[in-house]
Amino acid sequence: MEGIVYLNGKLVPAEEAKLSPFDRGFLYGYGLFETMRSYNGRVFRLDRHLARLRRSAEMLALASKLEAYDLEQAIYDTLEANRLKDARIRLTVSAGIGERGLAPPSLGPLTVMVSAQKLDLPPPQVSRRGISAAIVSTRRNSLSPLSQIKATNYLDSFFALSQAMALGAEEAIMLNERGFIAECSTSNIFLVAKGQLLTPSVESGILPGITREAVLELARTLGIEALEGEIAVAQLFGAEEAFLTASVREIVPITSVDDRPIGSGRPGPVTKRLMAAYKELVEITTT
Repeated sequence: MEGIVYLNGKLVPAEEAKLSPFDRGFLYGYGLFETMRSYNGRVFRLDRHLARLRRSAEMLALASKLEAYDLEQAIYDTLEANRLKDARIRLTVSAGIGERGLAPPSLGPLTVMVSAQKLDLPPPQVSRRGISAAIVSTRRNSLSPLSQIKATNYLDSFFALSQAMALGAEEAIMLNERGFIAECSTSNIFLVAKGQLLTPSVESGILPGITREAVLELARTLGIEALEGEIAVAQLFGAEEAFLTASVREIVPITSVDDRPIGSGRPGPVTKRLMAAYKELVEITTT
């Protein structure tokens, strides 16, 4: 594996980075991560990503140990070491080596790793034509605290996307245990209906995304009414537009679901307006 990674306070070649076989992130999925995107050497909304990570660390009893790390500096040091300006960045924090079993950790330091890779984005025509999605059987559990943190156990998302791809779709749409729309495999979802912007609420079992937050802010600025709440599947098929949001992918139109077109089957005007506004926001805040 090429590149330089930050691991527990040091920058090392990726092929030399070593984790203990007894790390609880490896054994139990006891860890967190954030995926971010840098533009011209600046990470977009880094403060929001780190705030979300720290909130999640509180839930996993890792927050006090996390204070020993300058995560912002670690991220920028990793970018510089890899000579990258526009990059996909992953910050991973695990409970590290400690006591056996499932009790909250009290011994040993955390494992903290940062990697940065050159962006590998889909061609521009993907945004122009949109993507296809499928509603899958894998569900989000809105009652689980894991639904609102970016935990290193991502098997539900893996199963969801695998199911969607087996159906010939490019993305998965997951429902929650009550049958309402939750989110896509690694992204949030928005609908446009009668000029209103609709997105599942946090109570629907979603990860509150950083890009989702930015889109809701942009909607208010643009005078687009935005509502958060429970969204039925029928509302999706009756929508005029749909799109997903994610830090690396930004805003991507969803133009068909289960082989049925959404609206005209092409990216709609509200989606395009928000895409343009998001790019402008990125440019303003990263230059």
